[in-house]
Amino acid sequence: MKKNYKIEVDCANCALKMEEAAKKTQGVADASVNFVMQKMSVTFEDGADPGAVMKQVLKNCKKVESDCDIEL
Repeated sequence: MKKNYKIEVDCANCALKMEEAAKKTQGVADASVNFVMQKMSVTFEDGADPGAVMKQVLKNCKKVESDCDIEL
């Protein structure tokens, strides 16, 4: 399953950090961040709960970029 999320991030380097953090999150098969469009696309692993996974993605992203936000 693939879903798109609106994000708030200040720079392209920060967006890359968010993308890398999302990809390392359990339950995420793939993730990409479009800095210009302020969007994150996440493909979930089979059987993963998107809501729970995205809460963990947000926590992981805040570890690398504390002022980022993802609209869940």
